[in-house]
Amino acid sequence: MNETLKIAVQKSGRLYEGSMKLLKECGIEVSNGNNQLRVQAANFPIEIFFLRDDDIPEYVQDAVADIGFVGENVVREKNKKVDQLENLGFGKCRLSLAIPKNGSLQKAEDLNGKRIATSYPVILGEYLREKNINASIHEISGSVEIAPRIGLADAICDLVSSGSTLFTNELKELEILLRSEAVLISNNNLTATKKMILESLLFRIRSVKKAKNNKYVLLNAPNDKLDIICSLLPGMRSPTILPLAETGWSSVHSVISESDFWNIIEKLKSNGAQGILIIPIEKMIL
Repeated sequence: MNETLKIAVQKSGRLYEGSMKLLKECGIEVSNGNNQLRVQAANFPIEIFFLRDDDIPEYVQDAVADIGFVGENVVREKNKKVDQLENLGFGKCRLSLAIPKNGSLQKAEDLNGKRIATSYPVILGEYLREKNINASIHEISGSVEIAPRIGLADAICDLVSSGSTLFTNELKELEILLRSEAVLISNNNLTATKKMILESLLFRIRSVKKAKNNKYVLLNAPNDKLDIICSLLPGMRSPTILPLAETGWSSVHSVISESDFWNIIEKLKSNGAQGILIIPIEKMIL
């Protein structure tokens, strides 16, 4: 029987859709139409277990699953013996301390002697010790944001994405303890065959990530400005230049980073570039 790589994925919640979308973008066909808890990919040697996100680090540590897609916040909180291999670029959030908007608490030191409700007692405990703050931690599993309003706690430590839940419950962020996103974790005792499958999967994931972080740009440029325009477009090696039918003009093709996009486009226009066309990249193999 051929070996397969067993992947743990959150069975529902904020990371499920991102995990399944990433696998699809990697060309891996997975059907979970009947909400099965265990499925085999149709065209890649992986088997997927759909589990509670809080359980994934332990399942990976114990080799029930070989690898897992899980939030970095869960990895830090559970503190299991796993290798964190790759940030996956989705499920971004932050673990923050939050306090009532109109309360007397204004800074972290004001939490001395106070009660903090959280689902992340390990991370919060580390923070309080580092800051030398003597506060009591009330561990609760859900609806943390309501704790101050019902008198259970004076402050909370919880995940924040848009901040709308804090706003609804008349809370405000005091301090960010951790910035988190989905990560790929691995058991550190994989067989040689499973390591090869994992490397193949990582190659696909990194190709997808590179594509998302870059754009393909085509533009027309006067030949007397080609040197300066090419200097603005480093690309993967160097821009591709093709002559246009109109004398004195060329078409320039390159790749630019998403983070540099607007700054570079403005400079290109100011140096005579015209007809700038920006195209998303589906995959990017270097």
